[in-house]
Amino acid sequence: MKNSPARKIRVIAAIITFASFAGTASAQGSVTLYGAIDTAVAWFSHMPTQNGGSRGAFLMTASSLSQSMWGLRGTEELGHGFQAIFTIENGFNPNNGESTQGNRLFGSQAYIGLSSASAGTVTLGRQYDPLIDLLQPLTGDATFGSAFSTPGDIDNYDSSYRTSNSVKFISQNYAGWQFGALYAPGGEGGMGRGQTYAGAVVYNNGPLGLGAGYFRATNGNVTPSFDGLTPVLSTQCGENCDSAAISGTFSTASSIQIVRAAANYKMGKVTAGASYSNVQYRNYQTHDASSGANRTSFNTGQVFVNYRLTPAVLLGAGYDYTKGSGNQVSVVYHQFSLGVDYALSKRTDLYALGGYQRTSGKTWQNGQLLSALASMGDYGNDASGAKQGMVMVGLRHSF
Repeated sequence: MKNSPARKIRVIAAIITFASFAGTASAQGSVTLYGAIDTAVAWFSHMPTQNGGSRGAFLMTASSLSQSMWGLRGTEELGHGFQAIFTIENGFNPNNGESTQGNRLFGSQAYIGLSSASAGTVTLGRQYDPLIDLLQPLTGDATFGSAFSTPGDIDNYDSSYRTSNSVKFISQNYAGWQFGALYAPGGEGGMGRGQTYAGAVVYNNGPLGLGAGYFRATNGNVTPSFDGLTPVLSTQCGENCDSAAISGTFSTASSIQIVRAAANYKMGKVTAGASYSNVQYRNYQTHDASSGANRTSFNTGQVFVNYRLTPAVLLGAGYDYTKGSGNQVSVVYHQFSLGVDYALSKRTDLYALGGYQRTSGKTWQNGQLLSALASMGDYGNDASGAKQGMVMVGLRHSF
C-alpha cells in the first residue's frame, strides 16, 4: 500500500492544492505550477514482426519535442540578493497515464538550492547535468527534440538520463560567459563507486553561441547516480536504454565518458549549428569471454539548419553521422531529420517530423556481436534491418 497508485494520486492532489494557495501565502515567496503535454501519431518502417518478418507500423509516441511533465517551482526571498529555490517535476506518458523515469513520483527533477543574483545557483538532488543545461540549447535537439538526437541517444544528447544525489553549480552570465559543474558521490562502497562528475562552459554573444563540456559517470557494481548506467542486459531494456539494438548492451558499462562541443549562429531568419561528441563505454557485459576489459567509442558529428518561415512557422533539417569502434565494434549510422512546427498560440503548437536512418557494420546487441540495426532518433523503435524511416504528426501544449 505504501507505493500504491491511489497513494500517489492523493500525494499529487495535495501538492497541486498547496500550489494553488502558496502564491498568496507570502509576499516574499511564490510557487508556480507548470508543465507540458506532448504526443503524436507516428509511422515507423521496417518494424519486426513475430514471425521474423518486417512491416511498417503506426504508433502513438509521447514527448517528441519536449518531455510530457508537470512540475512545481518555488522561490523565497532571503535578502541581500539571495533566494531559496526548489523544483519538483513528474514525468509521465500521456498515451497511457504512466509515470516515466523508472516510475518515480518526481523522476524528471527534484532539487532544492540557493541562488545568488551576483554569483549563481547551487542545487542539491536529482537533476540534469551542466552539458544539458548549457550545451543543448545550441543544438537542433533544443527545437525538434528526439527526431534530431544521436541514434539511440548513445551520448545523452536528448537528455534521456538524470543524475541523482547530486550537487550542481550554474554561474550567472558574465559578459556572455557561463559555466557549470556537477558532482554526485555515489555513496555506496566508497566515494569513487557510482559517482558522477561533469563540467561545461558556454559563450553567447549576439548571434554566436559556443560551448564545450565533459561528463563522466561510474557504476562499480553499486546503484549508480547516473540513470544511463543502470545495468540491464535484455532485448527489452525499457527506460534504462533508448534502443536495445544501439545502446542496450552499453547500459551495463562500468563507466561512461562524454566529451561534447557545440556551436550555432543566427542570421536573421536562419539559425545554423554544428556539434561533436565523443563517448566511451568501458567494461560492459557481453556473452563473449574473449572481449575481456572492453572499451568502445562513438564519435558523432551533427549539423542542423532552422528557418523561421513566418512568425508562426519554423522549418528544420538536420544530419547526423555516428561511428562506433573498439572491442570488435565497427558500425556507422547515417541519419537525416526534418521538422515543421506551427504555433497555434503561445502555448500550443502542431508539428510534423520525418527522418531516415541507415546503418552498416557490427555492434553489440544483447551481449552479442551482430549486424547493426537501425533505430531512428531517440524513440527506441528498433528496425528489423539496417534501414528505417519515420513520419509523425503531433500536438504539444505548455502551461
